Amino acid sequence: MAATEPVTLAQIAKRAGVHVSTVSRALATNVSGVGSGTASRIRAIAEEMGYHPDPAASALRTRRSGALGIIMPRLTDYVLARIYEGADEAAHDIGYTTVVANSNDDPALRMERLDKMLARRVEGFVIGDARLDGDDLVQALKRRGIPYVLVNRRLRGHPSVTTDDVRGGRLAGEHILGLGHRSVGVVAGPEYASTCVERTHGFVERFLSAGINVPDSCIQPSAPDAEGGHSAADALLRRHPDITAIFAINDFAAIGAMGAAREHGRTVGRDIAVIGYNDIPLASWLPVPMSSISSPMVEMGRAGSKALHEIIAGGRPAPVLLEPTLCARDSTLNVAV
Repeated sequence: MAATEPVTLAQIAKRAGVHVSTVSRALATNVSGVGSGTASRIRAIAEEMGYHPDPAASALRTRRSGALGIIMPRLTDYVLARIYEGADEAAHDIGYTTVVANSNDDPALRMERLDKMLARRVEGFVIGDARLDGDDLVQALKRRGIPYVLVNRRLRGHPSVTTDDVRGGRLAGEHILGLGHRSVGVVAGPEYASTCVERTHGFVERFLSAGINVPDSCIQPSAPDAEGGHSAADALLRRHPDITAIFAINDFAAIGAMGAAREHGRTVGRDIAVIGYNDIPLASWLPVPMSSISSPMVEMGRAGSKALHEIIAGGRPAPVLLEPTLCARDSTLNVAV
C-alpha cells in the first residue's frame, strides 16, 4: 500500500476557508495575529486531518533547528560518554535535541564534523575536545559568532564548564606527599589537552610547595588510554626504578601503569602506589582498588548544555570550575615507603 501523503498547510487552509499564512500563524508555538476562536478551529481541523509539522521546513523558515551539536574526542571513553549523557539530558530538558560526533582528536576530522553539523542548522555547540596547540575549530566558531561552550577541556578566554583540574592534581599530590612519597612519576597524557596539563601542573606544584622537585624526566607524556599509560609507566620505571608512586592523568592510563609496574616486579598497593583521575566505577572493583580523583562528569555535561542555552539567549555565563574530590583506596593507602 502506498504511503499516505503528508497533509499540507494549503490543504488545511482550503478546508478552513482561510489564507495559508493564517494557518501557519495558528499552528505556531506562539500564536500571534489570529483570534483565539479561529486558531482553535484551525488546530482542530489540522488534528482531524492528521497534520504533523515538518521540522526541516520549520528550520528553514525560522533559521532555528532546535538542535545542539556535541563534539567529543571519543564516545568509547567512559568519562566522555558520561559527559555527553549529561549534556544530552539537559538539552532535552530545555527543549533541544542533540547531534553528536566523534572527532578522534583529529584536527581535520573535527572541522569536517563541524561543517556537517552546521549544514544541519544546529544552533550551538558543546565542544569536548578543545586543543591547546592552536584550535582552529573554536576560533572559527568565535569568528563566525556561533554560540559554543567548552566542556571537559578549557581554553582561557572562552566559555567553559570543566572540573578544576589544577586543584584535582593538587589533591593527588597532597595525598601522595602525605603518605611519605618523595620519588614520584607522572603519566602526563597528551600535551594538547588542558585536562592533562593542568592535572600534571597541580600535582607537581604541590610537591614544589613542599620543597620537593619533580624533574622533567619523571613526567612522561602519553596517549590518554591504558596502552598509553602502560608505555609511559614502563619508560618512567626504566629511567627511575626508585619511583614509589605514580600519578596518572586518568583512570585508564593508571590501569595501564599498574600493568607496567607488575612487569617491573612491583606490587601495586604494597611497594608502589598508583593514583588515577575521574574515579570511573571500575576503579573500585579492580583486584587492588585504585585511588582516584573524582570529577563530576554528568554534572559537567548538564551544566555545559545549560550554559550554551544561556549563550544562545544572549547571555555571557562565566567559566565554571566544578569541584574534584579524593577517593583513597588500597592502591595508595598500604604502600610502605
